[in-house]
Parts: sequence; structure tokens; C-alpha cells
Amino acid sequence: METSDILQKVRKIEIKTKGLSNHLFAGEYHSAFKGRGMAFSEVREYQYGDDIRNIDWNVTARFDKPYVKVFEEERELTVVILADVSGSTDFGSQTASKRDIITEIAACLSFSAISNNDKIGVILFSDRIEKFIPPKKGRQHILRIIRELLTFKPEGKGTDAAGALRYLTSAIKKRTTAFIISDFICPDFSDALRIARHKHDLLALDIFDVREQEIPNVGLVTIKDAETGKVQIVDTSSRAVRETFRRNAEQRRTRNEEIFRHAGVDCAFIADNDDYVKPLIKLFKSRL
Repeated sequence: METSDILQKVRKIEIKTKGLSNHLFAGEYHSAFKGRGMAFSEVREYQYGDDIRNIDWNVTARFDKPYVKVFEEERELTVVILADVSGSTDFGSQTASKRDIITEIAACLSFSAISNNDKIGVILFSDRIEKFIPPKKGRQHILRIIRELLTFKPEGKGTDAAGALRYLTSAIKKRTTAFIISDFICPDFSDALRIARHKHDLLALDIFDVREQEIPNVGLVTIKDAETGKVQIVDTSSRAVRETFRRNAEQRRTRNEEIFRHAGVDCAFIADNDDYVKPLIKLFKSRL
């Protein structure tokens, strides 16, 4: 892709997603995520009715009278997006690939974040951590994130959601709001998800293509796995083959739903041929 083409595509995504963020997501984002964290403000003398769990015992011992820690709502959040750039996200049977949708959603979330004066960072992952863009503010920072999502060439082809979540847990020390956006076509990631959920305010966006859910009757087709490179010929005229394909997709989605539910992680399932605005707003409103 030529530099001029990249800049044109970045600009197109900016116009679309910034508009969505300003007019649709702003209120929901603010309500769903602001005021969830508490930051230390000061120490003052104990007053009747104060929670004894907030007593600062070091200061109390020094002055021989009880002092408590005072906390206030954090007005600034740090948001981190874990974006899947594996081989399977390049697939798209409709007008856009899963990676295109991931890029647009990441842009929407980024513009929503900076409009609320929050920092935004990104972890690009496949079957390894491909790149970490530390959280910052500003339009130029978001444009860089969009460019990376559009043009980045990953070294890995597979998907390791567990590895990305472990990296989030170890690399980001301060509690953040984190979105993991992936098709989750990967091995079990439930343990890493639960651990990350305890440390961060974590949400999951599961992106899928309609042709991954149900294959049409089009006779013999050659299918190549984008992550393993394995090629096989499938007879889609067989009802048994189509039913097996549909059942496997259904089982994978049910597995992911169970993983998110058991971990206490809010999630949304988004088709790459559908409007992602409605499920995102529904997800935000469910947190109010």
C-alpha cells in the first residue's frame, strides 16, 4: 500500500470513527467507565463515621492519634486495547475483513478516550506480542495507532489470547480499562482472562465472520487455514459437512461465552457484516 493510500485510508477512518465517538459513544463511554477508580488524595485526622479500614497506621503511630487515608475518584483513566493481528483476522467474506472492523472499533474507542482526557495504548498480538504502543494522549497518537493497525505485518500467524492477557497483567502496573478485540480462534485462555480481570477493568469484543458460522452449499471448495496454512477440499453440497461446520462454530462461540461469563468479563459478539455501533452501545449501557 502506497503512503498516499495509507494516509487517505487513515483519514477516512478518522472522519468516520471520530464522528461516531462524538455523537454516539461519548455519553455511554463516560457513564460506563468514569469514576470507577479511586486514587489516594491525602491523610487527615480520623473523624467520627470514617471507615476504620482506611486508617493509616504508620501516620497514626507517628502522631499518636488516628489518621485516615482519603481517596477521591480518578478523573483520568488509562485505556489499553489488545488488538488481534493474527492471520485469521485478515479473513472477510463480506465488504470488510475482521481486521478492518478491529481497526475501526479501536479508533472509535481511542477517540472516545481522548475526548474524556484519558490516555490510550495498544498491544498488537498474534501468537506472540507483536508491538506495544504505550498509553498517551492526543490526535497524532491515535493516528499512529490507526496506521499501525492498517499496515502492521505480524511475524506470527496464530492467535494466543492468553499470552496477550498475561502481557497486559505484567506490563501494565496501574489498573486500567482494557479491551481485548479478537476472533478468539485460539486455545483456552480462561485462566489468563480471570487473572487479568482481577487486576484490570476488562472487556472482550469477539469479532466473527458470518461464513465462519455457516457455510453455504456451493459444491467443492478449497479452504486454507490462514494461521496454519493447511489446505483441504470440502464438499459443501453435503448436508452432514455443513451441519458439522455449523455445530463446530456454535460450540466455539458457546465456549467463549462461558469463558467470559465465568471470568466476570463483559463481552459483545460483533459480525463483520453488521453495524458494530449497536452492540458497543448495548455493552456500555449494560455497565451502568
